[in-house]
Amino acid sequence: MKRVLLVHFSQTGQLSRIARRLTSPLAEARDIELVEEVLRPHPPYPFPWPFWGFLDAMPETFLLDPPQLEPLSVRPDEPFDLIVLAYQVWYLAPAGPMTAFLKSETGKGLLRGRPVVTVIACRNMWLKAQETVKRLILEAAGRLSDNVVFIDGGGTLASFITTPRWMLSGRRDPVWGLPAAGVAEAEIAGSERFGRALLEALRANRESREAPMLAGLGAARVDPRLIFSERAATRAFSFWSRLIRLGGAPGSAGRRLLLALFCAYLVAMILTLVPASLLLQRLMYPLLSRRLEAQKAYFELPSGR
Repeated sequence: MKRVLLVHFSQTGQLSRIARRLTSPLAEARDIELVEEVLRPHPPYPFPWPFWGFLDAMPETFLLDPPQLEPLSVRPDEPFDLIVLAYQVWYLAPAGPMTAFLKSETGKGLLRGRPVVTVIACRNMWLKAQETVKRLILEAAGRLSDNVVFIDGGGTLASFITTPRWMLSGRRDPVWGLPAAGVAEAEIAGSERFGRALLEALRANRESREAPMLAGLGAARVDPRLIFSERAATRAFSFWSRLIRLGGAPGSAGRRLLLALFCAYLVAMILTLVPASLLLQRLMYPLLSRRLEAQKAYFELPSGR
């Protein structure tokens, strides 16, 4: 009997659906015990998010200053053969509850010496967040075995509209000719193939080896056009997160003024810099192709494309 721990937090519910669908072959197997741990921040995050609350979460999320969590049901010394961490990406960082788990003594105890599979569901920029999660797993003496990524298939510019609309209103249906927000239902349905591969690997004791268990399944695909865009956004968020914190505690008047300036900056960047950056990268791709392909291959590790 192999024991697998699934840890997840989902504000909208979409990631929880993906995580449970992906691990359903493990849940149905008689020789696997799947234990599910849902992270519960205290106080809970609202959904839909109020406008100011949506913005106010940026500094602490980006700077990895996590919220409090309700006590976990599993013990830090409880034995597991594999751990699956399913997380959202907020402001280029893992969502606060997952950061809280990874930095907690219970989380570190559970990860110590164990193989870990990360599962991401986000708009499209996940590289910096995954680098953060990789570092936290390593600091806990865990081993990242595989990474599976699900993104919004509507495209970069369309999701700049559909994703905030979903977060702020709770509506993800198509609007203005744009596709529905979030991961496509076909992608969610197809996630079971990863669970079947994990089941086969566990039955063959491959989780204890250094090699990934999900190679060749298209687990992580990187759009090289977004690599430079994400790096530029990371620098901007690093500046703004620290500046906004100087304005005071969450909800304070000084902080809200800085958040308004940050919001204006985001809108201006989306309307001007993002399209210009995508166009410039397309024109310069022949000159940068070798460098971008090397970085693409790196970020797609360990499972690969």
